Amino acid sequence: MSAKSEQLGQELEGGGAHDEVCASCGLAAIDNIRLKDCDGGCDLVKYCGDGCQENHREKHEEDCKKQKAKMHDKQLFEQPDISYLGECPICFLPLSLDPRKSPFMTCCSKFICMGCEYANKKREVEQRLRQRCAFCREPLPESSGESKKNIMKRIKKHNDPVAMAHMGTKHHHNGEYDKALPYYTKAAELGDPAANFCLGGMYYKGNGVEKDEKKAIHRLEQAAIGGHPDARYLLADYELRNGRPDRAVNHFIIAANLGSDLALKAVKDLFVKGIVSKEEYAAALRGHQAAVDATKSAEREKAEAFMKFTSSLHV
Repeated sequence: MSAKSEQLGQELEGGGAHDEVCASCGLAAIDNIRLKDCDGGCDLVKYCGDGCQENHREKHEEDCKKQKAKMHDKQLFEQPDISYLGECPICFLPLSLDPRKSPFMTCCSKFICMGCEYANKKREVEQRLRQRCAFCREPLPESSGESKKNIMKRIKKHNDPVAMAHMGTKHHHNGEYDKALPYYTKAAELGDPAANFCLGGMYYKGNGVEKDEKKAIHRLEQAAIGGHPDARYLLADYELRNGRPDRAVNHFIIAANLGSDLALKAVKDLFVKGIVSKEEYAAALRGHQAAVDATKSAEREKAEAFMKFTSSLHV
């Protein structure tokens, strides 16, 4: 994380303390008197009742908004430990941002790294076994119809946001925005970063919905908080176009630290332009390399080599 982002967090940490007294009338929280937090969610003041809160609202409103903005930015610019894809559920190594390296299992809604998938398939071929999911051991679907049936089962039986987002993406890619929207919306409400990212893109471009920049930014920010580097990239671009390079730099650096090649290139370009410092660029390089290295393993390298070999046979 950049020095600017750290400073932002330090400023917020010092601003949340408040006395256990009503901010309007001064009544202390003693004996049977219980105070309630400000309904604005700022965590700055408390009140003994609705009347006092309403009387104090106009005086407190500006401070409340400023504090909520600080709280939001602290959460937004916190560096996630790992991308939204998480870890492979079998080897527990971080998944690569390259979608080709982490196939999606419709039976259990898991992304499996190519190394674990390759090892499982190799074992099945050698032992002449039926092909099954490397994680849940369910038989692999034999058709797209069966795959869809698996996804819908996950949605209806488990209320699975990952399955919802996946189904939304299928409709999205076919230009069926009206069908994609309810899946994305429900999955986003359940906190799925991929759904928030796609929903943000729909609102930003006006695909299947009325174009709404405010809703788009909100969804992209939720995706970014969930560890989605592409959401960070779009937010950084938005901040640059609106004359806020410091915020853009924070977004690019966080995304680079998650392993995003595009974000690292953006950091380099801003370094050349003098917007990013030498120290920030060097830290982004180290963070990016560490994230990429964390996704590597001997099994994944074997799988990638095999994938390249089989692809060359079809050229």
